[in-house]
This record gives sequence, C-alpha cells and structure tokens, in this order.
Amino acid sequence: MVNLVIDGRQMSVPEGTTILEAARENGIYIPTLCYYPGLSAQGHCRMCLVEVAGAAKPAAACETPALEGMVVSTNTSRVQEMRRGILELAIAAHPVNGCYVCDRAGNCEFQNFVYSQGLEGCGLATDTYGGYAVKDNPFIVRDYEKCILCGRCLAVCREVQGRFVYDLVGSGFNAHIAPTAGGAEVTAAEAGCVYCGQCVQVCPVGALVERNRRYQVREWEMRKVPSVCSYCGVGCNLELYVKGNKIVKVMGRDNPEVNQGWLCVKGRFGYDYIHSPERLTMPLIRDGEKGEGKFREATWDEALDTVARNLGLIRDTDGADAIGVLCSAKCTNEENYLLQKLARAVIGTNNVDHCARL
Repeated sequence: MVNLVIDGRQMSVPEGTTILEAARENGIYIPTLCYYPGLSAQGHCRMCLVEVAGAAKPAAACETPALEGMVVSTNTSRVQEMRRGILELAIAAHPVNGCYVCDRAGNCEFQNFVYSQGLEGCGLATDTYGGYAVKDNPFIVRDYEKCILCGRCLAVCREVQGRFVYDLVGSGFNAHIAPTAGGAEVTAAEAGCVYCGQCVQVCPVGALVERNRRYQVREWEMRKVPSVCSYCGVGCNLELYVKGNKIVKVMGRDNPEVNQGWLCVKGRFGYDYIHSPERLTMPLIRDGEKGEGKFREATWDEALDTVARNLGLIRDTDGADAIGVLCSAKCTNEENYLLQKLARAVIGTNNVDHCARL
C-alpha cells in the first residue's frame, strides 16, 4: 500500500493507483474529459491537473501514479486558472450555437464544466471549423465540430473492440478524429467499423450520437430502465432509455461479471423490432388444408393444445424421429435445457439442433 495526502486527507491506496483513482475512491472530485473507467489513461484534456508538493509543474492526475508520502492539492488557484484556460481553448473550437440543437445537451460533460466555470466565450475565433459533419454511418452520426479531441473513441475502439478504426487527422484547429485506413481518411465501413457503438457510449459530448434518436428526445425526457440483452445467451447488462413507453436508445450497463458495460451492434442498435407494427401480439393458428388455410388469432390455451395434439399425432403415426427441435441462442441456458429435455424425455426424439449452425 502507498500512503499519501490529497487535499489534506490522509489515505492509503494499492501501489500502481493513479492520483485520480485515489481521489475518486476517497470521494474527492477531480474534473476530467478524456478519462473513462476501464480505458487506459489518455492525458489529452489536462483538465485533471493537480499540484504535487515539490514538483516543478502541475501533473495530470489520470496518468500520475500515487507515491509514498506524496502531498497533492486538487483545487488551488493556479490549477483553477489552468483549467479555465483549457476550457476557453476548447470553446474556441466548439460551434457557438451547438448546444441549441445538440442531442447531448443536459447530459454533456463539457457543457457541465463550462457552466460550472461560468464561461460564456473566450474571444477567440469560433468559426475555424467547417464542413466536418459526416453521416456515412448507418447507426452513428459523427459531428466533428462538437468534438473536443478527448481521444476516448480512439481508446475504446482499440482497447475494447480491437478494430483501430479511428485516428487523429489534420493539425491545429483543423485537427479532427476520423476513420482511417493506410493513413488516409475513409468511410467507417472502409476502416473496418463493426458499428458496435462503444465510441458513442464513451463520448463526453455530442460529437457521436445514435442516428435513430437524433432530434427525437432531450436527455431529461428519458428514464432509464435496467434490463438484459435478449440477442444471445451471454446476457449483457444494458440500460433502456425510455420516453413515454418507447425505447429511444440503449446503453451498456456495467457488470464486471458479464459485459463490463460494453455492447455489440445488435444489443445497442437492434431494438427496432420492439415497436414494429408487424409484431405478433396473439398466437396464430392456420385453419384449412396445409398450404391453403389462413391464419386466425387464438388464445394461448388453444394454441398450445393444438401444438401438443399435432406433435402427439405425428409421433404416434410416424414415430418420434419424425420430429425435430430447434433451440435458440436468444434463449437462456435454462430455457434451452428445458426444451431439449422436452424433446428427449417427453417427445422421445434426439433430433435437437441449434440455430447457430445455420
């Protein structure tokens, strides 16, 4: 363990812990824009600068390890002045009227910091960006004008998804993050994007937003409902963002034992079927000769009786091996176990297969 003092509070943390982690574990707030739990320290935004006794200059708390006997001050006048300067430079590269129509307004980390500092502008040019909004992605809208170059999307794409889609392009006020291949800026598809949306989840501003929810709902209009993804048997934990009775977006919910807060493209974006007008709300039974009858709505009792009666008829007439059962990866392990037990112990067939083989 390492013993140190942060803002006058004595604490002990495991060796290798950063100043930022030590502070947060002990309830001391240090602002950050590029840091994200579970990703490596980026050290890009410098918002987490702190003063360390005996050091010549402030240090980035997110990448500076806590050392024995270290004395740290997180909110000195010097640190506050540097943070304001960092925010002013970031504002200079941000669209002046961006917050009016930004989908992240009300839940934007950058907006929160600017508001807390009472900043309204910094007198620098605010029209240096132009024409960088790109819409080549079927699920994600990328708006470079709102990007603050925190580097979170680069880190999560490389460290979590292993795709290396994004890179930094250009320099100065023209610097922006974009999909690249062979050093050239390309479309997301050409860069090998799998549309997982991890970048959307970690983006602290409105530079990356879900296409389906854009201009459809404000952040404060949604309520969060914890759930579990139904696309496969992994059971990824997720958070449904609901307005009224309609799901408008899905985000990963942290569960270290399952998905650590990450989702795949299906879990994050594949929820349109929930509100599809073509969804069945009642069981259907086909009356008439095979291939000629029409479907009609039925009760569950009638439908289950029909299935049981016809399975029994087929087994008694042609034998149990005339029946096959397909399990599904979208079911839980327990449901699949019961289905194969029904097939083998009740129907009497070992013809059990799995949809993944298709």
